[in-house]
Amino acid sequence: MIDVDVDEGRARREAAARMTDAARRWLDGLDAGQRAVATGAGPADDDTERLRWFYTPTDHGGLTLHDQRPPQQRAAMRLVASGLSTAGYVTVATTMGLENVLDQAEGFVALFDRDRGRDPGRYYLRVFGEPGGAAPWGWRFGGHHVSLNNLVVDGVLVATTPCFMGADPASSPLLGGAVHRPLARVEDLARELVASLSPELAARAVLLPKAPPDFITANRTAVSEGDRAIPLAGIWRDERFRDPAEWAKLQKMSDAIDEAAAFDEDDHRAVEYTLAPRGVAGAELDAGQREVLRLLLGTYFERVPDGVGPRYDDAALDAVHVAWAGPLAPGAPHYYRLQGPRLLVEWDNTQRGANHAHSVWRDPVADFGLDVLARHHAAHPH
Repeated sequence: MIDVDVDEGRARREAAARMTDAARRWLDGLDAGQRAVATGAGPADDDTERLRWFYTPTDHGGLTLHDQRPPQQRAAMRLVASGLSTAGYVTVATTMGLENVLDQAEGFVALFDRDRGRDPGRYYLRVFGEPGGAAPWGWRFGGHHVSLNNLVVDGVLVATTPCFMGADPASSPLLGGAVHRPLARVEDLARELVASLSPELAARAVLLPKAPPDFITANRTAVSEGDRAIPLAGIWRDERFRDPAEWAKLQKMSDAIDEAAAFDEDDHRAVEYTLAPRGVAGAELDAGQREVLRLLLGTYFERVPDGVGPRYDDAALDAVHVAWAGPLAPGAPHYYRLQGPRLLVEWDNTQRGANHAHSVWRDPVADFGLDVLARHHAAHPH
């Protein structure tokens, strides 16, 4: 069990029950071949694969929506929805749909050694272990710009991180002059907060006048002191494309992103991940700024079912540090980080002319529920 209050504990048990029911229904509707791809070793057995996650359009591991019939797809999305709030589910579904928009923007070309590189059907779902059984079990859903990771132990949803959502394009036109920005508040609240700081606080919050090429901790299983951004070509499952020319295109794309950022050793050092948070602490903010920070945190914590996300009191908010890199002008490449006890949030919108956004919420000491698993194993030795 995790240490939670009564209301949160109830919410986590109810969420776990919904997940269990949805996972069983999905698995029961698969044939033997599909089920072999859709399932993996339980967390109590071999946890290696469950701890791998991606946000690039690589093989995330599991059964794709492409490889399912419509009723199976419906059951799959029911499981996905069980791990999200309504707003979180809408955001994920929108992100998946943006693959069609991106495909059009890039000229409907084949990419990544596939017939269709930008593909709303290439999202992968996998269940680890037996849903509802005595042993811990979990599930993962991921594809381009989506990674959801959930763990259930003793009938309780104990982990929902890493939780990644992105948008490419981050901004696109709608009829009547409207603009489609799925992650608008995730970006705008942070800019509003940093722009409101006094010159003295802003000087400490802005780590660098330019932004890194991607968010810093990338898709590492665990974050560590000194972590730096990983080139795009390094954030793929262990694969080399069948066509060497396609891999060369990816490497060229990766190199172009790094060249555009033009980061040297001092720049990397200025924004690298450190255990001691950088930036300005919530305790130094005035009442209005603290409310903006609380709203900003909500754009991450409210991705999961109601009552499951953390609830920050004033003392917890005091310890959250805000850091930024890049210009504050809308439309310029930028990055921010929120860091505190059991909290790491990263955002970047730097690629494709600052129209390609990434956002991730992590628990540096308990991603994937590893802390709860350790206690479970200690209490239930094999």
